Amino acid sequence: MRAVSRLILASASPRRSELLRNAGFDFTVRARPVEEIRRPGEDPEQYARRLARSKAEASWEAADEIVLAADTIVVLGDRVLEKPRDPEDARAMLRLLSGRTHTVITAICIRHAGGEMVDAESTRVHFAELSDREIGDYVASGEPMDKAGAYGIQGLASKFVDRIEGCYFNVMGLPVALVCRRLKEFA
Repeated sequence: MRAVSRLILASASPRRSELLRNAGFDFTVRARPVEEIRRPGEDPEQYARRLARSKAEASWEAADEIVLAADTIVVLGDRVLEKPRDPEDARAMLRLLSGRTHTVITAICIRHAGGEMVDAESTRVHFAELSDREIGDYVASGEPMDKAGAYGIQGLASKFVDRIEGCYFNVMGLPVALVCRRLKEFA
């Protein structure tokens, strides 16, 4: 795919940058903080979509830019598992995920001079049963601390994932095929 001119990635995530670069895009990173608080009664997918939109709006500066923003959340039942607050929160999340199936939702927003497009991808992830030692060792590695649901599928936690149903890259934080399809509309 040819490079999109003036593409801005509204994310400081090294994983998202790597995925976008691997897909052949040239881009600049410009991430600005937004408040990430779920509203009472807000549907998980709508929450992720709202955050992606807010991140795109915060990073957009000029009419000749296309800004890509994303937000990833982990959902278990009706509970949203975001980034853990501390190691104990990470342990609690991993205990919840152990031996169960959860959904990873990544919403994307592409903002440009003509408006914006918001979309989302969902992937079901099946976790193996985890022992307290496995959870403790993983949390001690520090890897889960900046990741929704307290794990990164591409890292040490790869051994916890029995199988997925859907897009692997979505679980990493950027549904690459969805992004490529949507960006073709502006290329």
